[in-house]
Amino acid sequence: QLQFVESGGGLVHPGGSLGLSCLASGVDIRDYSIGWFRQAPGKEREEVSCIVSDFGTVYADSVKGRFTISRDNVKNTVYLRMATLRPDDAGVYYCAQVNPIRAITANKCDPIVDNWGQGTQVTVSS
Repeated sequence: QLQFVESGGGLVHPGGSLGLSCLASGVDIRDYSIGWFRQAPGKEREEVSCIVSDFGTVYADSVKGRFTISRDNVKNTVYLRMATLRPDDAGVYYCAQVNPIRAITANKCDPIVDNWGQGTQVTVSS
């Protein structure tokens, strides 16, 4: 069973940078497409970015040019490097398997998940 543990969150000033990690267990993620999602208080969970095997990456418009998703298949880990952070980037960040067809055809990161993990909290504040 594919499970994820997110880490790396914290408090950062506006304009700062932060790196998140998503460690997968249960399967070899080499053939899986994985995405990052976030949820701010009182808001719906939203897609941030996803990385699709043999295709590439997808980013939400709000993070393009500031966030970078990457993966290390040896470490079974997906990363999210966040730069030029803004207060509206704050929230709990989660990772999940995504539908690769939707990512490729519609540039959308649709999660495939039964239960979300605990996520990692990102706070952007001065």
